[in-house]
Amino acid sequence: MFTLLTAQTSQLTAAHFDQLLEKLLDLSITAGKHILAAAVVFFLGRIVVRFLNNLFAKMLSRRKIDVGVQSFLRSAVNILLTVLLVVSVIGALGISTTSFAALLASAGVAIGMALSGNLQNFAGGLIILLFKPYKVGDWIEAQGVQGRVTEIQIFHTILTMVDNKVVYIPNGSMSTAVVINYTRNETRRVEWTIGVDYGEDVERVRAAIRGVVDADARILADPAPFVAVGALADSSVNIVVRVWTRQEDYWAVFHETYQKIYAEFNRQGIDFPFPQQTVHVVRD
Repeated sequence: MFTLLTAQTSQLTAAHFDQLLEKLLDLSITAGKHILAAAVVFFLGRIVVRFLNNLFAKMLSRRKIDVGVQSFLRSAVNILLTVLLVVSVIGALGISTTSFAALLASAGVAIGMALSGNLQNFAGGLIILLFKPYKVGDWIEAQGVQGRVTEIQIFHTILTMVDNKVVYIPNGSMSTAVVINYTRNETRRVEWTIGVDYGEDVERVRAAIRGVVDADARILADPAPFVAVGALADSSVNIVVRVWTRQEDYWAVFHETYQKIYAEFNRQGIDFPFPQQTVHVVRD
């Protein structure tokens, strides 16, 4: 009797084991199919995403859209296509995309609350592209930094400073703070303050400066150059000089005119001031 029960138990155990092994095999085959399908979708999707990104970039370039807008739109489209690829891969794995979408929406709310600053930067980027306070290639000053705008991304504006440092400034602050655009207009005013000794003939000084200014073809005649006494300082009579030039000539005119005025003053014997102090001695 005991031997019969043992044989039946062995048969049942073997049958359960065979069923379990068969189920595991079926699950492995199904999982393998899903994993293989997901891998195929991923690699093909990467190729499609790259192709669509290049196609979109060429379309924007042909339409001659602003470079900053192109950069912003390319980033947005790339993120959107990447999200769609991830959803497709998850669907190929056999996971219900409906439940995943609900989970993604819930996670999106939580992430949105945690990343409210980035959402502000995204909105700031849209405002910048809409109202265009600056564009790629402009020289601007913002947040205590000066540099040339090299790229306007979804969340940041990238500046390259004069010493080749790269600065990333959040678009949220760029859309609400004061931004000085130095290259928006075609012309720019150059200003100098030149000090001369007390006792120098002011009209002779003004004539010497006007001679330097008028001889420079890069300095515009309209608006007319302005040369006048700006202040009677402690040790000098300060002459203010204001001229207008083209944007691309600003720095060359600024530095070279200093050198020309210095040479002209030396040629005419006009003295530059040195700090002086008058001491009154009172004797008993």
